[in-house]
Amino acid sequence: MRPGRRSDAAATILLIDRDPAAGRAMAANLAGCLLAEPVIEECRNGRAAAEKLRGRDYDIVLMDLSSLDDLAPTTEEAVARLAKIAEGALLIALSGGASVSAAVAAMRAGAHDFVAKPISGTGFAARIGELAHRHGKARALTIDARPGAITADFAGFVGASTQMQYVYEQIGRIAPSSAPVFITGESGTGKEVCAEALHSKGPRAERRFVAVNCAAIPRDLMETELFGAARGAYTGSVEDRKGAAELADGGTLFLDEIGEMDLSLQSKLLRFLQTGALTRVSEADTRQVDVRVICATNRNPMQMITEKRFREDLFYRLHVLPIHLPPLRQRPADIMVLGQHFLARFAREEHKRFSGFSPEAADSLIAREWPGNVRQLQNLVRRLVVMFDGGEISAEMVSAADIESRSYSPTPIAEPAPAPRRTTVLPMWQQEQRIIEDAILSFGGNIALAAAALELSPSTIYRKRQAWAEMAGAKGAA
Repeated sequence: MRPGRRSDAAATILLIDRDPAAGRAMAANLAGCLLAEPVIEECRNGRAAAEKLRGRDYDIVLMDLSSLDDLAPTTEEAVARLAKIAEGALLIALSGGASVSAAVAAMRAGAHDFVAKPISGTGFAARIGELAHRHGKARALTIDARPGAITADFAGFVGASTQMQYVYEQIGRIAPSSAPVFITGESGTGKEVCAEALHSKGPRAERRFVAVNCAAIPRDLMETELFGAARGAYTGSVEDRKGAAELADGGTLFLDEIGEMDLSLQSKLLRFLQTGALTRVSEADTRQVDVRVICATNRNPMQMITEKRFREDLFYRLHVLPIHLPPLRQRPADIMVLGQHFLARFAREEHKRFSGFSPEAADSLIAREWPGNVRQLQNLVRRLVVMFDGGEISAEMVSAADIESRSYSPTPIAEPAPAPRRTTVLPMWQQEQRIIEDAILSFGGNIALAAAALELSPSTIYRKRQAWAEMAGAKGAA
C-alpha cells in the first residue's frame, strides 16, 4: 500500500495451480510487489476454478495451463470456458515452457496475456500493472514504487516493467560485442542512455564515448564533425582537427538521429564502416581507427528507406544488433517508479522534503499518454519540486504544474474554418508492412515472438515479407 493510505478496493486474484508450493510463492511475490495487498484465493484444477468463478467476481485469474486438463479435452477449450465464466477479469495464462503455439492458442481462447515459468515476482507484478491499467483497474493493481520495494535501476535506466527487463537483458547480451547497434524509439525514451549503457557494460568502457547529434549539426559541417579536417580546409582553420570518429578510437561512436544525415555523407559513413578507415576533409591520407558504432533514430527506418531518405545498404550495415525502446504509455508500471525516482533526485537538488505522491496524483500520472515519454515526466516532476515547498504531491499540484496540457489562449479568437486538407493515405499493404516490421523490431528481430504478439502465425509473416520483396523487385525492374 502507499504510505499512510489504504486502498479503497484491494485486488481479488484467483490462482489456478496444482502445485501448492508454486502457488504460495507466486502469491507472496504478488502481495509484496503491488501497492494494495491483494486478496488471493487458490484452487488446484479447472473445475474447482469454474465453481469459484460462478460464485464471485475476480479482478485477475492466473491459470497454469497444465492444471486445466480436467475441465475440457483441450487446453484451448478449457481457457475459453473460464474466459466465458470470468467475464470482466484479466486472464493470464501460465506455462512451464515458452511455447509460441501455446501462447497464441491461450490468447485466441480469451487470455489477455501469456507468461512462461519460472516467474519473477517483480517483473510479473509489473506486467499485471500494465494489463490492469489497460483494462481500467490501475489503482488497485499498480506496482509498488516505494524505495526498496523493487530493484529498478540499470546503468542509468529506471524502470521495472517487463518491457524494460527485456531491454536490460538485451543490453547485457549485446554490450560485450563490437558489432554495430541500431536503437529505435520515440523521442524521450532514453536512446542516448541506452547507448551509454552499452558502452559502460562493454570492454570499451575505459575509452571514450563520443556522441554526435546528426539533426543538430548543419549539413555542410557534418563531414568535418564526423571525420575531421586538415589545416586550411576552411577559412580560419590553422591546425588539424580530429573528428568524432577519430576521437572515439578504441571506444564508442554514437550517432543520434542517424536518419537526418545527408545522403552523400551516408555513402562515406558506409565506406568507413566497411573499411574502418577515414579521411579528413582536404587531406589525402587515410587513417585507421577502431570504434564501435551505435546509432539511433526516432523515425521508422523502413519508411525512410522507402522514401529514399536513408540508404538501404547503410541500414543493413548498421542494423546488426537492434534494440527498440518502448514508449512510456506502453509501460505504465514504470510511471510511478520513475516519478518517485525523479522526485527524490530533484528534492535533494533543491533542498526540499517531499513524502511522495497521493493516490489521486498517482492515478492522474498513470492515466496520461506521455507523448514526450520519460523526458516529459522528468520535466513535470522537476517543475513540481521547484513550484512547491514540500509534503505530499496532490492531484491539484500536478494539474497546476502540467503546463503542457493547458491552453495558453485565454480568449480564443474565432477564425474561419480552414479548408479541408487532402492527406496522403498509404496503401493497405504498406500500412500492414509497417505494423509487422515495427513488431519485429520491438522483439529484437524475433519473428516468432512478433507473430505471437500480432496474433499471426510466423509463416504468415514470412510469406508477406516474401511478397513485399517481390513487389519491390518488380517496381525496381520497371
